Amino acid sequence: MTKRKHPKEKSSLHPRNRHRQRYNFQELIKSHPPLKPYVRLNDYQDESIDFFNPVAVKMLNTALLKHHYQLEYWDIPPQYLCPPIPGRADYIHHIADLLSLQNKGKIPKGSSITCLDIGTGANCIYPIIGHREYGWHFIGSEIDPDAIFSAEKIIWYNNTLKDKINIRWQRDKTDIFYGIIKENDFIDCTICNPPFHASLKEAQTVARRKLRNLQRKNRKIVLNFGGKSNELWYEGGEKKFIQKMISESQKFAKKCCWFTTLVSKKDHLPPLDKLLKKVKANEVKTIQMGQGNKVSRLIAWTFWTLEERQKWSKERWKE
Repeated sequence: MTKRKHPKEKSSLHPRNRHRQRYNFQELIKSHPPLKPYVRLNDYQDESIDFFNPVAVKMLNTALLKHHYQLEYWDIPPQYLCPPIPGRADYIHHIADLLSLQNKGKIPKGSSITCLDIGTGANCIYPIIGHREYGWHFIGSEIDPDAIFSAEKIIWYNNTLKDKINIRWQRDKTDIFYGIIKENDFIDCTICNPPFHASLKEAQTVARRKLRNLQRKNRKIVLNFGGKSNELWYEGGEKKFIQKMISESQKFAKKCCWFTTLVSKKDHLPPLDKLLKKVKANEVKTIQMGQGNKVSRLIAWTFWTLEERQKWSKERWKE
């Protein structure tokens, strides 16, 4: 098969995203040599990896984090979510743009900015990228003790992350903000990649469909990016999880400037908008994100007026 011509950039990604260029596997291998055995020429004679091989995906992620974000160490236990780095970076850059709107168009940087990552996972990806790109301080919440151990290990083995990311255990799995946001906390923004399936069965059905579409019917079903139960599904699915988040956010309206979350299914937006009106959010934004052929989005809401947000920025953002 002849070699394909590729565009120079992945134009659907955010302009500041480090991953707009095609992967330079030779440079990535220099940053993380264990990636080398998993790189091979695909049918179009391009260097790539088998994205259906969880080990290969983890090696690629490790190389990307070492090469682009100067990590010394990154690893996750087997079966935990190994997220696609470019999409996670896009979310962080869109949040930076959102915060700049109340700061005279200037993106706030430095440790005076505090973000709360709901369900930070074993991979700790959002805090890593957010801190390395903008110097923000992060709180990461998590219900799984093993995931907490993994995230804290990543922080411990990277001097650049120590004292920059604080992982908190959510003891009550039915809560999102309760038990995490403390009396003296002041949060600039929350972020979340909610579990999008309603059950394990649903997640497996989606995996089978993907394999059939790619004519891999004879392959064993493997969720190539991994994922434990609490990472991939939630009773009632994504919509119920976000509705719970919106309801709780009203109780923490004065502790947090912006609440945000990814929304994978467009059909969920109308009922979520309806609930946001019910809880009297002052402003709601839907931000489109393009990632290759996939279109995603995030919603952001605040209970504060623009004047309150501008005052907050002036008083708290030191850099």
